[in-house]
Amino acid sequence: MLDRVKGKFDIVPDWVIANTAYGSGPMLGWLVDRKIDPYIPVIDQAARPDGTWVRTDFEWDPENDQYICPEGQELKQFRRNYSDPNRRPTGKGTARYRALKDVCQACPSKARCCPNADARQITREEHEDARQVARDLAETDDYAIAMKLRKKVEMLFAHLKRILGLGRLRLRGPCGASDEFLLAATAQNLRKLAKIFPAPQQMREA
Repeated sequence: MLDRVKGKFDIVPDWVIANTAYGSGPMLGWLVDRKIDPYIPVIDQAARPDGTWVRTDFEWDPENDQYICPEGQELKQFRRNYSDPNRRPTGKGTARYRALKDVCQACPSKARCCPNADARQITREEHEDARQVARDLAETDDYAIAMKLRKKVEMLFAHLKRILGLGRLRLRGPCGASDEFLLAATAQNLRKLAKIFPAPQQMREA
């Protein structure tokens, strides 16, 4: 949709509002690559049922391509240099970062980090940087405003479906669908106008 709008009208939005269904890594990466701020809740399944540390508890060090655990230890994807460039990390797909087994076994916080594993490992998706951009935006005042705007639009569609009976169309074809939506939207706007401009009350006779 954004590509069609850009091709036809040469318009590119500065930001986009959407619900959690659009908060996947590839979708967020697509938006961030085009300099579009995603005001979208991130789909995050990093929570652990045993209550141990999650990925967000570890600090990402992009300069050295590693995570730093709360105890200050390094989790690396590779611990040696490859002479063959084809064996180096590509940055695509999912990368796994692991701590050293000896370090984890001697760590005082092992019970809170990896009680059932010899060493802690963390997976990092290809679009994790874009996901972090969305997380940072979620902490801003603009995000709260964006969520209110999204609910206003979604409530209009919910009203059309549940109150005005547009759960199913009755007329066939694009023209019939257009007519139905036009009539329903007209009724919706008249209802809103009635709330904004209430009918004047008649003066009581003395």
